[in-house]
Amino acid sequence: MLQIEDLSLSFGGVKAIDDLHLAVPDGIITALIGPNGAGKTSVLNVISGFYRPQQGRVLYDGLDLLSLPPYQVIQHGITRSFQNVALFGRLSVIDNLIVGFDHRSHAGVLRNMLRTPAVRGHERAARRRAHEVLEFLGITAIARRRADELGFGERKLVDLGRALMPRPRLVLLDEPAAGLMEAQRAWLARVLSRVPGELDAAVLVIDHDMGLALGVSQRVAVMDFGHKIADATPDEVRTDPLVIAAYLGGGSSGAAQD
Repeated sequence: MLQIEDLSLSFGGVKAIDDLHLAVPDGIITALIGPNGAGKTSVLNVISGFYRPQQGRVLYDGLDLLSLPPYQVIQHGITRSFQNVALFGRLSVIDNLIVGFDHRSHAGVLRNMLRTPAVRGHERAARRRAHEVLEFLGITAIARRRADELGFGERKLVDLGRALMPRPRLVLLDEPAAGLMEAQRAWLARVLSRVPGELDAAVLVIDHDMGLALGVSQRVAVMDFGHKIADATPDEVRTDPLVIAAYLGGGSSGAAQD
């Protein structure tokens, strides 16, 4: 589904991504892991169109994503969550989810003001989809609560739900378990494992916590200081000497943006 080729990204003299090759197959969960500063979030930002690399291609079903602005990336079925959650605090949980569906509306300002049948139909579809996502995540009980009343773990779940709203084909997850308690991380792992089969979406999840990533994924790539140092099954990654060295602080020298 997604093919990254020869990707390099620098900030000044610092290489965040160095000649990265990465394949994200359809129908499974792929994990991209590595210590803090490995360059993982930079990869997601390139895929999403937020960063423009100095070299390489990002192909999505043959389409070069680097030719698209960020707002068009989502129109091709790619959504993401963010490490730093930014919800609309005064809106309810369900209304925050509906925001994640609004790119499907082509009504324009005038039709929205006039409340045309097309606008009302889109709103009904968005609300139905929001209820489906709430049920999938198991958070229907907080549907009417304001986002600024939620704890951090609940906010992370709403952010994940917003990424699932448009029925994406590929979901990019940036540190979805960061800040969650142990029970919440276990619950999140169970939810993520259902996404490919029940929502028909591939997942690329990045995390520096090997536990969640290896537990839910079928393929794992490992980065250290911008380089890919492993690309294998979870069992193979667990015993890879380069991966063990990277997590224990014995990785290659250098620096990179996470």
